[in-house]
Amino acid sequence: MESPFSLKDKLILVTGASSGIGRHIAIVLSKAGAKLVITGRDNARLEETFSQLNGAEHEKITCDLTSAQDRDILISQLSKLNGVVHTAGVLEIKPVKFIDEDDLQNINSVNYSAPVLLSQALLENKLLLPKSSIVFITSIAANIGAVGFGIYSGSKGALTSFARVLALETAPQKIRVNCIAPGMVKTPMFDITTDSLSEEALSENEKLYPLGFVTPSDVANGVLFLLADASEKVTGITLTIDGGLSIS
Repeated sequence: MESPFSLKDKLILVTGASSGIGRHIAIVLSKAGAKLVITGRDNARLEETFSQLNGAEHEKITCDLTSAQDRDILISQLSKLNGVVHTAGVLEIKPVKFIDEDDLQNINSVNYSAPVLLSQALLENKLLLPKSSIVFITSIAANIGAVGFGIYSGSKGALTSFARVLALETAPQKIRVNCIAPGMVKTPMFDITTDSLSEEALSENEKLYPLGFVTPSDVANGVLFLLADASEKVTGITLTIDGGLSIS
C-alpha cells in the first residue's frame, strides 16, 4: 500500500524555487516522488536547483511572476496539477516613517499580487485537478509585530486572509488551500535580517525560539504533509513552524 505521505506521480508546481526555502522544498518533494515544475526569475540559480532534483520528468520554466506576460507563458506550458507551492517572496526591512510608494509596490507585487493572480489563472484555466492542494508560504510576521517589518508583515497577512477565502471557494472541487507560517529560517533571507546583529544579540534572539531557529527542512516537511493525501481533510489553516517562538 502506498504511504499517505508519498507524492509519487503527483505533478507539483513550485514557485520561487531558484533559492532559499523554495529550492529546499523542491528537492524534498522530488525525493518524495513528485514530478515538479519549478519556476524562478534567475535562470542560472534555477538550473542549479534543477540539477539537484531527484528522479526524472521534471521541468523548469524561468519566469517573473510579477509580469502578466510571464504568467501567461507559464500557464500555457503547464499540464493539470496535483499541487502548487507558492514560495516566491522578498523582504525589505524599513521603519514605517521611511516607507515610500515604490517600497509598497515592490513588496506587494511579489509577496501578494503574484500568488493571487497566478492562483486566479490556474483556476480560470482549470489546471488544478480535484483533490489537489495549494500551499502558500507566509510568515509568523503576519501575526507578530517586529520593528521595520511593516510592509512585509502586511503582505503576508493579506496572503493568509486570501488563502482562507480561496479554501472556501475551491472546497466544492475538493481542492485544499493552506498556509505555512515559518519563524526565522536559516536562508539567505535570514542573513539579511541578522547581518546587523552582533553574535551576542543573535544568540539572545535565538533564545526566543525554545526549539531553535527553523531550518528549510522543517518547512519542506510541513509542505510535504499538506500536499500529500495524509492531509486530505485539512484546509483553510495556517501551520505555524516557528520553533516555539509564538508561545515563548
